Amino acid sequence: MAKKNIRDIVLTGKKVLMRVDFNVPMKNGVITDTNRIVQALPTINYALEQGAKVILFSHLGRVKEEKDLAKNDLAPVAVKLAELLGKPVKFVNATRGAELEEAINNMNAGEVVMFQNTRYEDLDGKKESKNNPELGAYWASLGDVFVNDAFGTAHRDAASNTGIAANVKGESVSGFLLEKEINFIGGAVDNPVHPFVAILGGAKVSDKISVIENLLNKADKVMICGAMAYTFFKALGYEVGKSKCEADFVDYAKGLLEKANGKIILPVDVVAANPTDEACAEDFFGAIAACDTKVVKATEIPADWQGLDCGPETIKFYASQLEGAKTVVWNGPAGVFEVERFAVGTKAICETLANLEGATTIIGGGDSAAAAISMGYEAKFSHISTGGGASLEYLEGKTLPGVACLDDK
Repeated sequence: MAKKNIRDIVLTGKKVLMRVDFNVPMKNGVITDTNRIVQALPTINYALEQGAKVILFSHLGRVKEEKDLAKNDLAPVAVKLAELLGKPVKFVNATRGAELEEAINNMNAGEVVMFQNTRYEDLDGKKESKNNPELGAYWASLGDVFVNDAFGTAHRDAASNTGIAANVKGESVSGFLLEKEINFIGGAVDNPVHPFVAILGGAKVSDKISVIENLLNKADKVMICGAMAYTFFKALGYEVGKSKCEADFVDYAKGLLEKANGKIILPVDVVAANPTDEACAEDFFGAIAACDTKVVKATEIPADWQGLDCGPETIKFYASQLEGAKTVVWNGPAGVFEVERFAVGTKAICETLANLEGATTIIGGGDSAAAAISMGYEAKFSHISTGGGASLEYLEGKTLPGVACLDDK
């Protein structure tokens, strides 16, 4: 059922509680990628233009011990947000209490208050991420309406989404980013234009069992790449050498191949390397960046080598398999893209999809999204999801708590 959007409610003069996803990468207190902040701007600006009092909150990282507080402080994010908005953002270094309440009560229409990392509340027994009822009710009491624009946490049942929605006195609706995620990913899975091709990569079959099963029922082809492929190779009886392979899931992969009736497409060659175990244990990325490599057939990986990227024949083969596709969903890189020499397959998929005419192309968050953005292909896709875990669960066909809790149209 369609959910209400921020356009569907009156915002003028209202205290708008807005859950955003500002879980941005930081190094020494400096934000290294502002994409998630930028993606939230349309919803924030719309609320401000409507004369709302905007109260922003987000999590950042995980908070398990006292030492996690400083490194996950949202203050630098508030500074960057103010710069991007072009207007002041009052930051309150608290998640509850008199200081926060006073700041909100003193707001004028068109102003922004942002409070501290919601996960600071987890230091006391996971109050936020485990949806503590008292915490959700308290946050709900601070505003009039709730806008959820944090797709990255929509798969979580937390105090900062479902907890607030259950207690807020006014409406609970989606922001523009959450709506966009629902429309693109939900539309691709529930009502795709065919031919529909799914590309699944990354390290583990076990992480994507439900995704593969769901997409086999919906997609015309499921193309496998990345380390996942070696478990399927093993299921076919191939030697995989020292490549990553989940021994416990080999029989399962064999069953999937039988069930797929030819829908599962696997690489035909790989780029393999031979770093020593000692070197990998000390510095994996350094070891594979420096060792010998060679291209081998998927059926002929040497016993003491490991596959780290798809090979040139696979790149050509996969490009041919994507010809004519009208809907493509991609989740997971084709190799160890963090090392330039093993990023060729991932870059080739980016290039192929970027030039696929007449197709809706969607990246389901996570490493594949990071790869596409870092390689400069961000503008070439129909949609790049901001939520890795949430997009995976959506691709599995699961109901997301952070979406289900919103008001129906």
